[in-house]
Amino acid sequence: MVHFCPFCSNLLFVEECSGKLQLTCNICPLFFPIKQNVIYRNYYKLKEIDDVLGGAEAWKNVDSTEERCPKCSHPRAYFMQLQTRSADEPMTTFYRCCNLDCCHNWRD
Repeated sequence: MVHFCPFCSNLLFVEECSGKLQLTCNICPLFFPIKQNVIYRNYYKLKEIDDVLGGAEAWKNVDSTEERCPKCSHPRAYFMQLQTRSADEPMTTFYRCCNLDCCHNWRD
């Protein structure tokens, strides 16, 4: 949890004073002693490949190539290329297995 100064709205920093921790404003002469340890962790869900590529609709009119599926060893896969990084980086190639029972997604 991020704490802000109630007077100037600046971020309060953790500072050690006389062996105890306190939240201190760098602008105002304000401090709040920390009385208990508070730990929060947020784990955000990463996007799936289908969410990034646009779902099942994005795979409708794509070409296939001879690329072996790492999951089922099917010899062909659909592919599409997207610019996922800056313009001076190469495009990322995404594959989807042509085997309808597998439909495994991976990238190169």
